[in-house]
Order: sequence, then C-alpha cells, then structure tokens
Amino acid sequence: MATLKQIKGTAIQFLDADPVQYVGSWSSGGNLNTARRGLGGAGSSNTAILVYGGDAPPFSAANEQYDGTSWTEKGDLNTARMFLGGGGVTTAAIAYGGRKAHPSDPGTESTDTEIWNGSGWTEVNNLNTARQLMGSAGTSTANLSFGGADTGTLAITESWDGTNWTEVNDLNTARYNMAGFGTSTAAIAAGGYTNTANTESWNGTSWTEVNDLNTARYALRGSGITTSGIVYGGDNGSSDQAATEQWNGTSWTEVNDLSSARESGGYGRQSSNSEAIFVGGYTGSYVATTEEWAFPPPTATIVQEGDMWFNSSSSALKGYGTAAGIPAATWASGGSLSTARTVLSGAGTQTAGLAVGGEQGPPSTYTGTAEEYNGSSWSNGGSMNTARAQLAASNAGLQTASLHFGGRTAPAAVANTESYNGTSFTEVNDINTARRAVPGGTGTQTSALMFAGYTTTAVGNTESWDGTSWTEVNDLNTVRNQTAGAGTQTSSICFGGSPPNYIANNESWDGTSWTEVNDLNTARNDLAGYGTSTQGMAVGGSTGSVTAVTESWNGTSWTEVNDLSTARGGSLAGAGSAVSGVVFGGYTTAYSALTEEFTADAVISTVTTS
Repeated sequence: MATLKQIKGTAIQFLDADPVQYVGSWSSGGNLNTARRGLGGAGSSNTAILVYGGDAPPFSAANEQYDGTSWTEKGDLNTARMFLGGGGVTTAAIAYGGRKAHPSDPGTESTDTEIWNGSGWTEVNNLNTARQLMGSAGTSTANLSFGGADTGTLAITESWDGTNWTEVNDLNTARYNMAGFGTSTAAIAAGGYTNTANTESWNGTSWTEVNDLNTARYALRGSGITTSGIVYGGDNGSSDQAATEQWNGTSWTEVNDLSSARESGGYGRQSSNSEAIFVGGYTGSYVATTEEWAFPPPTATIVQEGDMWFNSSSSALKGYGTAAGIPAATWASGGSLSTARTVLSGAGTQTAGLAVGGEQGPPSTYTGTAEEYNGSSWSNGGSMNTARAQLAASNAGLQTASLHFGGRTAPAAVANTESYNGTSFTEVNDINTARRAVPGGTGTQTSALMFAGYTTTAVGNTESWDGTSWTEVNDLNTVRNQTAGAGTQTSSICFGGSPPNYIANNESWDGTSWTEVNDLNTARNDLAGYGTSTQGMAVGGSTGSVTAVTESWNGTSWTEVNDLSTARGGSLAGAGSAVSGVVFGGYTTAYSALTEEFTADAVISTVTTS
C-alpha cells in the first residue's frame, strides 16, 4: 500500500469535505401556506419572491412572500383569479388578466390590472384584451404581455408603460400557457399549447423565431433575460415534466431536472439562469412545494477534473474523474435508423438526435431524408431539397434547428446550404467553396463553422456562418478531408482525416485562427465527432479497416475510453455531449443502421493504490 508521500507528481489537497461540481441544481425550499396552481409571480432573487392568485381551489386572491426559508401571507389581490400574468419585485409588482371563475364557466377571462406597492394592491388601467394563460416579462412600470387564450388561441402582444396598455406586434405563433421572461423591450417566449417547442425573441418592436426548446411542452415557467434564461416543468400532453433547460442567447441546453415533475406553478423574475424558483403547481393534485435553482456559492470548493484530495473527515484519498473526466463510460445499443446509410450528417442530443442525407444501398444512391431520434427509435422527418452524401452539419445544432452544407451529388461537390426547422428544409446562401468528402462542421443553425473537405484535392478552407451568409476566414494548418470536429463557431477543434493515409492531427480554433494542439492517439479518417472544444469525442472511423476506438478530449489531450460495441467507419455521424452522446449510421462491411448511445458520469471516487 502506498503512502501519501509515495504518490509523486500529484498535488493533493487536504479538505474536511468533498468539493462540489459547479453546476446548477434544484433544492427544496419552504412550502406555500396555500397549495395552488396557475399563480402569478414577481421577485429578483431566490430570497425575495412574491406569488399571488391561482386556483386552490376555489380561485384564490392569496398573496405570499418568500424570504428564502418560509412563506408569509401578505395583502390579497382585489380580484381572485388564476392563470394571470405578472412581474416586478416584492415591493413593486404587477398582476393582470387571468380567469375569474371556474373553467367550466364561459366568458370569464379578465382584463383587470393591479399594482402592488409592498403593502397592498391597487386597481389600475386594464388590458385591452381579456385573456388568461398569457406569457409575461418585465416590471411593474414596464411590462409585456403576450399570447394567451379567450375563446381561442391568441398571438396578441401588449406593452405596459406604467399607466396604459398598448397593443404592439403579435407573436408569430399564437399560443398560450408558455414560459416568458426578460423585459418589456427584450423578451423570450418559449413553448406553449399545443405542446410546442417554439421559441421567439422580442426586440422591443417585433418577434423573431429562434432555436426551439429540446422538449416541447406547455404549462412551463421561466425566468432570466434574453441572453441568459431558464425554463422548467410543464406538460408534454401525456405527462407532467421535470425537464429544465438553460438559454444562452442562442440555444437551449438540458440541465438538471426538477426533483418533482409538475406544471402550472408560480415563478420569480430573476435576471439570469443562475437563479430560479418554482412554486406550487399541479401533479394530479395541487401542491405547495417550493424548489430553488442555484449554482454553488462563491465560498464553495469547486471540484476540477483531475483533482486529488485527502478528505480528513473520512480519512480517504479521493479523485474527481478518470479518463480525463469521462469515467465509467459505456456504449449501449439504441434503436436502428429506418434506412442504413453512410457519409451522413448529424445534430441534436442523445434523446433528440437528427440524421440527414448520406449514401444508402445497394444499389448505391444518395438520399435527402432526415430521420429524428427520440432516445428510443427513429422516425422520418423532412427531406432536403438536394439529396446528397459526404456533407457536414452544425453538429451542436438541435433536432429542430440545424444547418447542413456541402457534400456531393453524383459526381460533383456542391455548395448548397440548407436549414432545418424540425419539419422542412429551406435553401439558404451557399458556401463559398463547394466541397465534399465530409468536411468538418460545428456550431448552431445561426452560428456555424465549416472546415476542410475535398474540391479536386484536399483543402484547409474555413468558412464562418452568421445566420445569413458564409465568410471565408483563416485556413487550417493541415489540409484534409474525411475529418471530424466539435465545438462552436468561435471555439472548435478539428481532428483526424486524410490524406496522406490516416492522420491524427488535431487543431484548435479560437474564432480567428487554427493552432496545432495534441493529436489523437489513433490516426484515422471517416470518424464521428461531437461535443465541445474542451470536452469533445472522437468515435470510430477507419485505420485501413473500420475501428471501434473512442477517445475523449479534455481541452488539452485525448484519452482512450470504452470502445463502440461495433467497429465502423464510413463517416458515421454523432450528436450530443461528451457525457451523453449518440452515434449512428456508417459502414461496417455494409451500410449501417446501427445506433449506439454513450453515457458517463463524472464522479468523485475513492482512490486506492497498491
């Protein structure tokens, strides 16, 4: 048995308790005094929240304030109601609209608007259109109300200036019971009925469709601003949801779920995705539960990949992560593609993947068909306008929002770029240099990067997509095709490829130029890549014969982890993150329909030596 002093070359901390991961998570708070659903909400932090109204049943005028530990009853609304809008802070809040009678009674949507001054509610000028289940964003003096329902589904948007409501430009998609957050001049509307994933962004004048949620649902709630938000809970039409997603101003990322799946709860109006609260709601019965979303405080000891420490309370030597942060990782079989194919493109996540285009056969033909994965099985989506193979994609894009570019028809390379919205493909501006042979692609539908490929020879050309057009930027150091990549438009890695033969070269992109960094352990081409520039995955490929080798990138070096169950090359496609990924298609001894899912947990482990 080794002693601490015999473990050389490793810095070991001495700690009373284990460090924590710097990730957001939900924790339990104090219960409401009155269990209910359909509440309005205001507040600026998890320790200063106000919720009001709702259905207890009967409909409620109750107003409760939270101090981070417990709820205290305050002065009631003048008009009891549920499914109302709101916003502001605990000393200056607004409540408007909603339903004033039982849902079985028709014609009871409200226009009533009330202002809270910290001690009581005052009736002020009404909404122009009576409705319930609207989205809301802003404060008591500058608020935005959007969507909702009366006898039908509405797209109406109204702006509050502290005195009056004014009708402004409508949502693109009429809906109700959505999440809303932001301000009166910069807001987000996400999800809604009927069970949509649509997200729209308000710029003070009009609404623009942006990247969709990963999980379509309604009766969800949210808080934050247009560059940093969070949504949680809801109903997908068949069950209550615990799903939580963070918005970074461009796309949604799934993060830690609520402890309890529920819908139609109350919320705060925090100004980022680092804090949120979900209060009450419905799970088949009315609940009083409070959950608080937060990141570890600045005083917390945050665990880092590769850390080692001696826990003096348990007298145990511990470490965080093995295999460069991808410990105990395994591949498991998923549902097969409907059509076996190779040299295809991919995007999405492990539970919402997308396979596009490729070559199928025999006899060998090019396809434009998209297939969508739900974590269990694949189903057909839309078809590209130009069927092709050997193409690339914004592989950090979503199943419902991705970009696919380049490739070949028989026999030429093409410059076509097509955008997918989850239903259909739209031709957009072409790349500047037509190419095939699986160029690399990273980023999202509105912010992508393309690199390498083959014209009449292998190239190092790099192009950047801004949502409208492609711009040529600095080339790779090593020209190549049949490569793979991971990351975003401004932070990517490109690895593997050919010619000559099979290469291990790895380059890092910083938004301006490429830099050579540590190579793959196994030189190969026709591999899959996905993840980020600091936590990427290189899977399968060809070394002269197909391989199952899987490697994980930690921002500095590659580490071999558990292999695929079935070796394959043929530029199989991948999607997801380095701890929750999926690969599909490719070539074994024939075109492949195989899907495999990669799952890992970065855990704190006791270290033993002998």
